Amino acid sequence: MSVHAPSKTELQLHLRGELFKPMPQGGLWWSDRRVLIVSDLHIEKGSSYAARGQMLPPYDTSATLAIVERLVDDLNPDTVISLGDSFHDRKAEFRMDENDAERVRTLTSRTDWVWVEGNHDPDPPAHLGGRAAKVLRIADLVFRHEPTGEVGEIAGHLHPCAKIVSKVRSLRRRCFVTDGQRLIMPAMGAFTGGLNVLDEAYAPCFPEGGKLVFMMGRDSVVPVSTKRLIPDGGRRDLGQWRMNQSKRS
Repeated sequence: MSVHAPSKTELQLHLRGELFKPMPQGGLWWSDRRVLIVSDLHIEKGSSYAARGQMLPPYDTSATLAIVERLVDDLNPDTVISLGDSFHDRKAEFRMDENDAERVRTLTSRTDWVWVEGNHDPDPPAHLGGRAAKVLRIADLVFRHEPTGEVGEIAGHLHPCAKIVSKVRSLRRRCFVTDGQRLIMPAMGAFTGGLNVLDEAYAPCFPEGGKLVFMMGRDSVVPVSTKRLIPDGGRRDLGQWRMNQSKRS
């Protein structure tokens, strides 16, 4: 069983005998160990795009750090695990505003902060504090950036998003994806995009099938039936998907 709901307002996920609370801000709270997990902050993504001529508002780092700061203030974790791609590229530290850099140092000084290696940031800046790890193992769980399908794995990288439709409108939100044996985190970065959970890229991450989807809302995380999920794309793509679904049923 992968979902535990001890009250009407509290949702927890089972993973390898451990309970985790998915947060509407995109973090995952492991209360028994006082561990906060975040993923794909992509600090300084905006300035990276600006350097290449695509002008984006230069506020993504500040906005992302504000989310992390609120979680750390509210939860007071002993450990924070940042699951890779914390920085958008290897030069991100040199583009950071000094005030933002100091905010990072404050965060890493308050807790045992672990920067898990990502494909964008294999070498996190040493002067910002924290410690680096290629892969981190705690109890029966393994924390890494790119999902492999290993049992007990908590990973990021894919930036999962779910899309549902009603008679009135469609809704697309970031989400957590799990099958009770492994879990993929949503991206927390303000400018990060997302990959629809119906994409074939998720198949090897959940080799046994049966994944469960939990969408981030304004104030809560809610389970979504896989029967309600739809692919991204225009009306033609949606029509083809519905036709395929009707053939299967």
